[in-house]
Amino acid sequence: MSNHKIHTLDNLSLHEFDSETELIPLLTPEDEEEMNNEDLPDTLSILPLRNMVLFPGVVIPITAGRDKSINLINDAYAAGKIIGVVAQKNEEVEDPSQNDIYSIGTVARILRVLKMPDGNVTVILQGKKRFQIDSIVSETPYITSNITAVAEKRPTKKDSEFLAILDSVRELAIQIIKENPNIPSEATFAIKNIESQSFLINFVTSNMSLSVEEKQGLLSINSLKERALETLRYMNTELQKLELKNNIQSKVRFDLDQQQREYFLHQQMKTIQEELGGVSQEEEMDEMSAKAKTKKWDEKTQKHFEKELSKMRRMNPQAPDFGIQRNYLELFLDLPWGEYSKDIFDLKRAQKILDREHFGLEEVKKRMIEHLAVLKLRNDMKSPIICLTGPPGVGKTSIGKSVAEALGREYVRISLGGLRDEAEIRGHRKTYIGALPGRIIQSLKKAGTSNPVFVLDEIDKLSNSRQGDPSSALLEVLDPEQNNSFYDNFLEMGYDLSKVMFIATSNNMAEIQPALRDRMEIIKMSGYTIEEKIEIARQHLFPRQLTAHGLTTKDLSIGVKQLEKIVEGYTRESGVRGLEAKIAQVIRNAAKSIAMEEEYNKKVTNEDIVQVLGIPRLERDKYESNDVAGVVTGLAWTSVGGDILFIESLISPGKGTMTITGNLGNVMKESATIALEYIKANTELLGLNQETLSKYNIHLHVPEGATPKDGPSAGIAMLTSLVSVLTQKKVKKGLAMTGEITLRGKVLPVGGIKEKILAAKRANIKEIILCHENKSDIDEIKPKYVEGLTFHYVKEMSDVLAIAITDQKVKNAKKI
Repeated sequence: MSNHKIHTLDNLSLHEFDSETELIPLLTPEDEEEMNNEDLPDTLSILPLRNMVLFPGVVIPITAGRDKSINLINDAYAAGKIIGVVAQKNEEVEDPSQNDIYSIGTVARILRVLKMPDGNVTVILQGKKRFQIDSIVSETPYITSNITAVAEKRPTKKDSEFLAILDSVRELAIQIIKENPNIPSEATFAIKNIESQSFLINFVTSNMSLSVEEKQGLLSINSLKERALETLRYMNTELQKLELKNNIQSKVRFDLDQQQREYFLHQQMKTIQEELGGVSQEEEMDEMSAKAKTKKWDEKTQKHFEKELSKMRRMNPQAPDFGIQRNYLELFLDLPWGEYSKDIFDLKRAQKILDREHFGLEEVKKRMIEHLAVLKLRNDMKSPIICLTGPPGVGKTSIGKSVAEALGREYVRISLGGLRDEAEIRGHRKTYIGALPGRIIQSLKKAGTSNPVFVLDEIDKLSNSRQGDPSSALLEVLDPEQNNSFYDNFLEMGYDLSKVMFIATSNNMAEIQPALRDRMEIIKMSGYTIEEKIEIARQHLFPRQLTAHGLTTKDLSIGVKQLEKIVEGYTRESGVRGLEAKIAQVIRNAAKSIAMEEEYNKKVTNEDIVQVLGIPRLERDKYESNDVAGVVTGLAWTSVGGDILFIESLISPGKGTMTITGNLGNVMKESATIALEYIKANTELLGLNQETLSKYNIHLHVPEGATPKDGPSAGIAMLTSLVSVLTQKKVKKGLAMTGEITLRGKVLPVGGIKEKILAAKRANIKEIILCHENKSDIDEIKPKYVEGLTFHYVKEMSDVLAIAITDQKVKNAKKI
């Protein structure tokens, strides 16, 4: 039930009505009978109400502000006539018509009219009986309509069920008044003193917190018994809401009182502890002492702990150092001193786990199995420090997790990328506020054993600052001869890390501090071939992404040819991260079709791939036109794997100068200069005229000028490009080369051969020119990786030109 309000006809807010009891006339059954028997005229003036419904017998105050409403009230009040009151369907309508008002309303008598200073009119109405609008007679100056009285179906006086409903309504109304502090207690007396059955129902319904639609629905019910039942249902709901609201408020108030009580108790306890000097912490310290007896400490560690515990006993609990000392002792107790997990030396099982999780990577898996074999035989071997280096996405980090599973050890990983504070490794001294142990000790605490597999990710991305050099702090961690007593500043004790198996990962070994690099065993992980990528995608990436997207092989499948198209047309990387992203994109497209109930191909086709991923953007880089002289394909090594490099040369009339562009470093510029000087010194051998060389300018360019490039391995490619443009002869198709050149005409070996070979194969290169000393690098590569490639091993620059330059001149060749 709600407060008695003055409801508005217009855009006015609700106003409190002071003398609320004046609005509750206690109708007798005789008064009610007289109102029901009163005849109604055939035509009535209609007063629309915006936000309320008038019930028979109920008195309500309203405020009218619309001109039509004010005119109607003034005319009816002056003539002593009754009016018809109906509710609007939409209170926003300013000038309602027949379609904007309900058809069932209540005849009302105007009891009083008060003119307000703002020009509005406050009027008090009393409902008499219900009526129905038949038709609108006129809408000016206000609505007038033909009406028909609506009879009310009343139960018999002996209907016990109806009498029980009335008693329930009366009792619930009294309960609601008690539960709602906003309803005055005088309303209880009014409820108890109402004798008329229908007026009791109408009065309660009128004052409930219901919407206009709900109240209109109750007014439209012809049966008084049904209306009483519906009213009772609404009252039960309202009572439950009130009880729930009061319970919540009571609970919140109780919680607040409880918090205040606890606060005062804590304050009192704090005062007592200050007076007693912290003796209340004795129980906690006794627990620490008991836990220390279960630890596998040597005598030195045991004495150190007892000394620190004695220091804590003497400290005031309110002192700032007390919390630091407690954290220190808790760390001391939580560290897994002398606790080791039992290694699993089933080498066949370990091989299966490594083969299951990683395709290829034979050297890495071989090294891990060798370590397990030696550990099985000696059982006390110090764990070596292994560093896996290679381009991103080749599986360096995940190898550590597989090794941990194969060994049956805990797996710990910390990322060192961007780390520039030495304290992150060695910890802070505990004299500082907020001091913490280093990440090595913290990770061992989480692992719960002293021999986990510990992955140090991105060790080449360490940096230094005024806080120290983290890479220098790692020297002790990664030295098998020293890490049996690793000193952490916070721990202030040596901790044995010799049983920890450290696996570091990096992209570029040149970025690692030489002293740190010297302490690790380097295992290179090159990129994958196209065939390997296809198998990795088929066995690992596609099933994993299907599961991640909530699909199964019944929903989507992909063939080897389609995987090959994705690898060749949309990825040009050493690892498989980009490949996995493209596969996920294809699967997401299928998931969208399933969710939207659209048709799609359950077996991915080449057309589906083009539709989802777009036109292949990388296939155009596989070939470079050989119809133009001076275009040569070189091979380059980058921090993310191998890549192909195009070198272009052009001649134009001039004074014999050479221009070099393409964001090249000093070493590459020197290689271009050496190549040109070699040509000038061997013009007769190359069939060129020394005099005419001075009549042409030469421009050498390496595309992708926004990318910095440097290194000596492009020497023979630059030489071939210059000879091709000067002789106007084509370079052999499907050929790539790498090697350093000297002024004497020698070809020197270069590094990164495997990465470069893989890049050449991805670019569909068929022949490769290498220094003869790089043949050993090719022999180390599995034959299946170089299948389809032809290698030419050279010693002299003349050998390079003999293989690379064809006798066929290009169209429209210039004469030199």
